[in-house]
Amino acid sequence: MEFLQSIFSVISGLGNYIMVPVMIFIVGLIVRCKPGKALKAGITVGIGLIGLDLVMGLVWTHISPVANLLVENFNLNLNTIDTGWATAAALAFSTTVGSFIIPFIIVVNVAMISLKATKTINIDIWNYWHYAFSGAVVYLLTKNILFAFVAAATHCIVALVIADRTADQVHKVMGLPGVSIPQGFAVTEYPVFTLLDKLYDMVAPKSKEGDSSSTIEKVSNNKVLNVLKDPVYLGLILGVLLALLVGYDIKSALTVGMSMSALMFLLPRMVKVLMEGLLPISTAAKDFMSKKYEGSEFLIGMDSAILLGHPTTLAVALLLIPITLVLAMILPGNTTLPLGDLASTAYFVSMASVIHNGKFGRTLVSGTVMMGIVLVVASFFAPQITAFAASGAVAIPEGAASITALSAGNLFAFILHWAFKLKYVGLAVVIALDVLLVIKHRQTLAKEENK
Repeated sequence: MEFLQSIFSVISGLGNYIMVPVMIFIVGLIVRCKPGKALKAGITVGIGLIGLDLVMGLVWTHISPVANLLVENFNLNLNTIDTGWATAAALAFSTTVGSFIIPFIIVVNVAMISLKATKTINIDIWNYWHYAFSGAVVYLLTKNILFAFVAAATHCIVALVIADRTADQVHKVMGLPGVSIPQGFAVTEYPVFTLLDKLYDMVAPKSKEGDSSSTIEKVSNNKVLNVLKDPVYLGLILGVLLALLVGYDIKSALTVGMSMSALMFLLPRMVKVLMEGLLPISTAAKDFMSKKYEGSEFLIGMDSAILLGHPTTLAVALLLIPITLVLAMILPGNTTLPLGDLASTAYFVSMASVIHNGKFGRTLVSGTVMMGIVLVVASFFAPQITAFAASGAVAIPEGAASITALSAGNLFAFILHWAFKLKYVGLAVVIALDVLLVIKHRQTLAKEENK
């Protein structure tokens, strides 16, 4: 048992730069790509991921100090420190369910494909930690390993179904054919943003021409404002305004603005590099799986990072930094001081631009709602994460009564945690819902194939 755990620990510790290219290479060989072509595809995807992180590093270099000054200027008095996603991932991978999460989720994915209950081949192995986190919080609550694995499997099943259902929208809005997003946090956003989108339609019903834009979005069609919507100008303006807000001088503010302009210009190009590597594997996988499963279409499941190239997502993410701090001050039930994950707000709204077709007004409102949910759920999980940290696994910052991570503010983990408070009754309900979801989605996919 310990030997197997150590192997899986080494695999999960490789990180995205190594693990994803290796998986791309392996998948390429399985779907009968030539070894040289599969290897180049894997390396190209790795280059794309490195490029994404290098560009996102601009956020940490120039926006993190701005965010820290915003925290100081707002004088927030909150006793739970957001120490970032690494804390939540460490908790997820440290439990028994986390140690076995990689082979376990692969088995669940293969079973779903074999049952024709999903089209997604989820190669985003690093982000399996989100499924492990759901299992970990259930295990810490119940001390029952069966409950933990069922919770992790449930999160995975729901993620695969949502990935299938949003793939067409990902293609339409982001221009990413053959790709789906089963990432464990991004799928949490889907039901929230979908419900909000329906509410927006009720408030701003579609006109005879079919335009469902809100008043804000109609105003933004003004020629002058259209210039400002250009990612290059928008990044510059938002970066400068945020920097001036915290007291930067003009030179420093312009530096931040130029960095944000570079971020919004370069990030979509890094996504294109990544897609360049994925395309031959995606095409080969479709051909291979179509022959094996009688003409069925298959999708490559990827990290939500590939959604960050949309200019609306990036613009909203920058605005959400001060908005999140205001929410932290006024939101009932919140004890979390946003810090470690504060500069990563783009990941918390990665699906919003997809669901809302890139509409800025809707994405901003939905992002604000999502960050409110994230703060409350992250605060809820703080005692468990703090207890885990107290064992010596993670350092607790000096002066902090407790720690958490905004990335731990996962609504699915929260729901599963409450479901398994009912123990075996909860287990029965969760399994029954899993079976119903699989059957229903299988029927949906069958109808789509027969069209």
